[in-house]
Amino acid sequence: MSASGGRFARFPHHIVLFLAPATIIYTLFMIYPLLDSIRLSLYSTDGSGTFSFSGWANYVALITDPQWSEAFWNALWNNFKFFCVHMFVQNPIGIMLAALLSLPKLTGRTTYRTLIFIPTMLSVVIIGFIWQLILSPLWGVSETLLSFVGLTDWFQPWLGQEGTALVTLSLISVWQFVGIPMMLIYAAMLNIPHDLVEGAIIDGATHWDIFWHIKLPLILPTIAMVSVLTFVANFNAFDLIYAVKGALAGPDFSTDIMGTLFYRTFFGFQLQLGNPTMGAAIATMMFMVILLGVLLYLFILQRKLRRYAL
Repeated sequence: MSASGGRFARFPHHIVLFLAPATIIYTLFMIYPLLDSIRLSLYSTDGSGTFSFSGWANYVALITDPQWSEAFWNALWNNFKFFCVHMFVQNPIGIMLAALLSLPKLTGRTTYRTLIFIPTMLSVVIIGFIWQLILSPLWGVSETLLSFVGLTDWFQPWLGQEGTALVTLSLISVWQFVGIPMMLIYAAMLNIPHDLVEGAIIDGATHWDIFWHIKLPLILPTIAMVSVLTFVANFNAFDLIYAVKGALAGPDFSTDIMGTLFYRTFFGFQLQLGNPTMGAAIATMMFMVILLGVLLYLFILQRKLRRYAL
C-alpha cells in the first residue's frame, strides 16, 4: 500500500460522520443567514422593491444621516445601559447567591436554588405581563407593598417614565435571569478542593476570608465567561422590551435597543415601512458590536486570566 493510501486509510472518517449533521444544521441556520444578511446590507431598494448594489451607503447613512443616526445611537446607548445593569447588578448578585449556597452549614440550599432558578424557565412574555400588572399604577400591588414598609411616596409609574422605564425593564430581566450566573458560579465553587477550604478554617479564616482570598481567585475564569455571555445575551436582547413596550419601545423610544430597532426597520411597524437592506445593516452592526466584545475578551481578558492561573 502506498504512503498516500495509508494516510487515507488512517483518516478518522467516523469523526466526519459524527460532526456532519451538526455542521450542516449550523451552516444552514446560522452561517448562511449571517453571510446573507451581510450581503443584503450592501444593497439598497427603491419603492418598487428593486435591489441595487450600494456598497457602504447603508452604514454611512446609519451613522451620519439624521434620519437614521439618531435612532441608531439612541438604541446603541440604551443597549449599553441595559448591559451595564446586568453586568453590575445581576452578576454580583449571582456571585453573592452562589457564595451563600456554597456555605457548608446552609440548610435548604436545594430549595433556595430551585426557587431562584424557576423564573429563568418561564416565558419572557409571561414575565413581562406579570410585572406590568405588579407595577401598574391603576391595579398593581407595588404601591400597596411599598405602603407596608412606609415607602408609599416612592411609588411612581416606573414603566411609563422616560427616565426609569429602561432601568425598570433591566431590573425585571435581572430578576428573571439571575439564576443563570448563580448556577454557573455555584458549579465552579463546588469544584474548589475541600482541602483548601478546610485548611483555611483550621487556620482561623472566616467565611468572608475564604471567599475573598480562596474562592474568588479560583472562580475568576468562570466570572469572565459569565460576563461575556451576559454581553452577548444583552446585545441580542429583544423579547422583554417587545413584550412590555412593543416595537416602538416607548415612552418616546426611551427603551429602544438594537433588537427593537432592527425589528421596526426590517419588518416595518405602524406607519413605518419595512426596509430590509437597512435592517440587514443594523443586524450586521449588532453582530460587529458583539464580535468586538468577544474578541476583546479572548485576546485581552482571557490572556490575563491564563497568566494569573500560571
